[in-house]
Amino acid sequence: MTEARLWIKVCGLRTVEAVEAAVEAGADAVGLVFHEASPRNLALDAARALATAVPSSVATVAVFRHPTQALLEAVLEAVRPDWVQTDAEDLAQLRVPDTQRVLPVYRTGAGLARPDIHARRFLVESASSGAGKRADWPAAATLAQAGELVLAGGLDASNVGEAIATVRPFGVDVSSGVERARGVKDPALIRAFVSTARKMGTLRINDDLTKAGK
Repeated sequence: MTEARLWIKVCGLRTVEAVEAAVEAGADAVGLVFHEASPRNLALDAARALATAVPSSVATVAVFRHPTQALLEAVLEAVRPDWVQTDAEDLAQLRVPDTQRVLPVYRTGAGLARPDIHARRFLVESASSGAGKRADWPAAATLAQAGELVLAGGLDASNVGEAIATVRPFGVDVSSGVERARGVKDPALIRAFVSTARKMGTLRINDDLTKAGK
């Protein structure tokens, strides 16, 4: 881990209230989803309005899965995200501006044990995003040595501490784990997740420093 702070992303936000809850809880990033098969999918006008509610201190992540070039360009123009997140195989085919930061996704069951990682920061996910399914934690723990690994997939306040202790990631990403219904975020669950993750991240960092004799 290269920074003394766990990076926390709350994904799949669809309302200003959810964005405000994530920001107030202390999230480092919020994810806006652009994938028609997802219950968290956003139209461009709605996404543009949500992006204006995100302060500059919090990163906006445009989240895709197998997008067309036209969709990517439309979102970049409308939302101007800090990060673009999509499967690594998508990024190999898309034309992404050189100045745009990208967060490639590697999935359980898709060569996760030996991915060809080029990005400094990357995300490890289950086979299906936003479905509450865990990623392969042991494989992710090995990959955490390769760079700034963000762990996603089936996380919530009850298991994020164990995930941090097991994988030792740079960051964590939550979506369905902070919902009261599919696609509907719960501010109380957001607060609980961020609080627990932040506390466990700090304990882990302090443990690392102690072991290093600092």
